[in-house]
Amino acid sequence: MDPLDRIDELIAMVEQARSVPMSRNNCMVDRGEMIAILDEMRAELPADLRRAAALLGERDKIMDAGKREADRIISEGEAEHARLVSVNEITVSAEHEGARIIGEARAEAQRLREEVDDYVDTALANFEQFLTRALASIERGRDKMHALREIGTFGGDEADRPLPF
Repeated sequence: MDPLDRIDELIAMVEQARSVPMSRNNCMVDRGEMIAILDEMRAELPADLRRAAALLGERDKIMDAGKREADRIISEGEAEHARLVSVNEITVSAEHEGARIIGEARAEAQRLREEVDDYVDTALANFEQFLTRALASIERGRDKMHALREIGTFGGDEADRPLPF
């Protein structure tokens, strides 16, 4: 029988017991019956107490295992968080470094463009001066040729004269 049922039986016995005359709280119960029930309870209680203690021990083991698992999960979570933060910091750092390198490359490309433009402009200006001088020289040569031709036409037979150059 369950110890709680035994306790309910004892309570019922006390409630049904005859009252002692001139007393409200005292009653008469069968001592032998009460002792027999209490002995049975004493015999049953150690087994129930052992079962309860075993259940409490099992509960403690489960709680400890759960706490260890929770600690492990938290530790892994913290490690993953640290790894992700580190990866994020590396990514941000790499993005900043990449932006800096791109900025420097653009500035260098612009500087080189300007240098090339200056070089080409200088080369074209020199070529223009050369061509201007050459054109002037050609013009002078043509003018001389025209002048010689005119002189040669007034001077007689062209075939007998040596060429002026």
